[in-house]
Parts: sequence; C-alpha cells; structure tokens
Amino acid sequence: MKITDVRTALLTGPYSADPYILACRPRRSAAFVEIHTDTGIIGLGETYAGYFFPESVPGIVDFFAPILIGQSPDDVEVLWQRMYRSGNYWCRVGLGVAVMNAIEAALWDLRGKLHGVPVYQLLGGLKHERLPCYASGGPSNYPKAELAAKLDFYLSLGFHGVKIATGSFENGKRWNAPMEPREAADFEADKLTFARQHVGKGVRLMLDGHMGNNPSATWTLETALAVMKAVEPFDLFFFEEPLHYTDPWGYAELCRNTSVPIAGGEVLTASYEWKVFADADAFDIGQPDAAYTGGLGEFMRVAAMMEQRGRKVATHAAGAGGALMQNIHCAFACANNVICEILPALGGIHLDIAGDSFRFENGDVLPPEKPGLGIVLTDEIKNRYPFVPGSGEFNSVPGKILTD
Repeated sequence: MKITDVRTALLTGPYSADPYILACRPRRSAAFVEIHTDTGIIGLGETYAGYFFPESVPGIVDFFAPILIGQSPDDVEVLWQRMYRSGNYWCRVGLGVAVMNAIEAALWDLRGKLHGVPVYQLLGGLKHERLPCYASGGPSNYPKAELAAKLDFYLSLGFHGVKIATGSFENGKRWNAPMEPREAADFEADKLTFARQHVGKGVRLMLDGHMGNNPSATWTLETALAVMKAVEPFDLFFFEEPLHYTDPWGYAELCRNTSVPIAGGEVLTASYEWKVFADADAFDIGQPDAAYTGGLGEFMRVAAMMEQRGRKVATHAAGAGGALMQNIHCAFACANNVICEILPALGGIHLDIAGDSFRFENGDVLPPEKPGLGIVLTDEIKNRYPFVPGSGEFNSVPGKILTD
C-alpha cells in the first residue's frame, strides 16, 4: 500500500442537539484529513484546530503532504517524526503539531483497516471493558431553574456524570464570571450546594473554570485557592482549568493545597510541552486530546508520562465525530484513563461521521468494534455540512467579538 494523496475537508454544522449549549454556541466548524492510497482505502483523521482556525488547516496539510506521498502508511511513528522534524522552527508545539494530529490519526485509521482491527489494538491493546463518561455541559445556564433543567436533561440521556462551568450564562444573554476570591468562592459553593442537592450523591459532578484558554481576565492563584477550599465539601470528580496555562507552578501549588482533584491540559500540544506540567506535578488528572495533542501516539506518551508520576488522565473531546472516536480509541488503550468526555445530544456532525462506532450504554462508553477508527466522511456528508468561512469558534477580544 502506498499513499497517493493527502486532502483536507472543512465542514460547518450545528454544535450539537443540546439546547443548553446551542443557546450560546449554535454552530461549529471541523477539519478532517483524508489520506488516499493506491488500494482505494482511505484513512481519515480530525484535528481540533479545525474548530478554532479551520482556514489554517489546508495550507499546513499541504506543507506536510510531500513527506507522505509515495510512502507506505504502515510505520506511523517514522512518518510522524519526519513531519515533526520538518517543522522544527514552528511546530514543536502549537498549531503545526495540532494539524499533524489529523494526519497521524488518518495513518492509524489506515493501519487499522489494513490489519482488520480497531486502532486501540494497535496502540497497546484493550485496557478496559467499558469506561465511564460524563456530559460535557458547557456553561452553567442560569437562573437556577434553568440549571436544574439542564442537569435533568443530561441525566435523562443516560449520563451518570455532568460537567458545568464556573460563573453563569444568564437568560441566554449575559455571562457572569466572578474574579475576586471571596465572590468567586461564594458563587461556586452556592451553585454546587444547589447542584448536589438536585442530582444527589450518586452523580459525578465536575466544574470547568475555562481559565486555561481565556484570553482576558483569569483567576489568580489566590482566587483559585479560595474557590477550591469552598468546593471541597461537594465531592467533585475534578476541577478543570482553574488557572491559565502560563503558570504550571501555580497549578502545582494548587494540587498540593486542596483535596479537589485538579485537571487540565486540553490546550497543550506535544509531549514536549506536556513534560513541563508533568514534571511539576501540575495536574492530578491530565486531559490530553487525541485530536489536538499531536497524535494518538503523542496521547499515549502523555498518558505514560502522567502514569509515571502517579497521575491519571481523562480524555478531552470537544471536536466532531473524528475527534470523538480518536479519543475513545486512546482511552481504551490507556490503563490510567479514568473517564471520557462526551458532548451530550450529539449532532449530525458527530454521529454522521462516527455512526454506530460510538457505543454508549448506561452511562458508559463501550469499546469500538470496527477496523480502524470506525469513522466515515462521504461526499454526501460533506455536502450536508458545507464549510462557512469565519465559522471557527474564537474567544471574544476587542475588535473581534464572538456573535454566534
């Protein structure tokens, strides 16, 4: 088998079918890489960079394509190293290696199809019979009656765990994010008192500070410490991104000073960047994303790095159908993965691509059974979700305000 072409496909579609997320983010973009071969078999992979900066992906893929064309796809690591080194000045971390992620995933998809096995078998074999997952609920929709309805909706879908954000999204219009230590601590403790009483003790609850990817105001270590102390009584499964990623040492101090498990890592790329945080013991639970970290191989290296430090991992998965399945395959190959992130009420841009490869039962995700990643991207699907330039999600900054 020889690689004959490497192509990019950009899509735009509804974020999901979740009305509580749609209230603040109705659509999303996605970027896929197709690797064509002389046998007619096509490998498919996704980069989460397609959600933020889809217009950048085709040019970066075209840069790497000559390294692949004419080569056998069977040695994924060799091809990955060739691409990584060719971008030494600009893709050791960041966008370049995040786009490489889709190419590498497509290579694993090809290998799985060639050998007739699910990709997790090629990554080290099945380590779990099933894995718990949680509904990634986005904002905390307010007033509290709205938050209660949101929690009830996720539980009605069969989830036994829910993650909501710090602050609030009120009446579908106004974001509220307390920054001062006492105000933030009181707000989150009040929210969790309500949420825990509403769902009971048997439901896993998680909070996401979104401070790691916030370009404007972020919590100080003082505020994060105050919030952790306030939420310790509520048995959180983890608290995600309480600080910005420019401060791994602050994360480490936070881990040392609270009983709440501290999670993070969704914006970190390549084991090179992850090592700074792992060596500092900055996370109790790392959150690599197998559509963004740099590849499925990099995900496994990050997981091993965390395991060596006695830490766990939990997949971050907020992309479309390819990202969903890439993370699920890595999760099942990774012994220290403890839970999987799943967007609730998955929409067409997810399930049209993942199909019945995504198997959900009684709050758990089950191992995929199809060869490769088990994802498809037909011309019909591409035509159903035509790309809309400018549809990539971005954080609002002066002069560039997020409107949908």
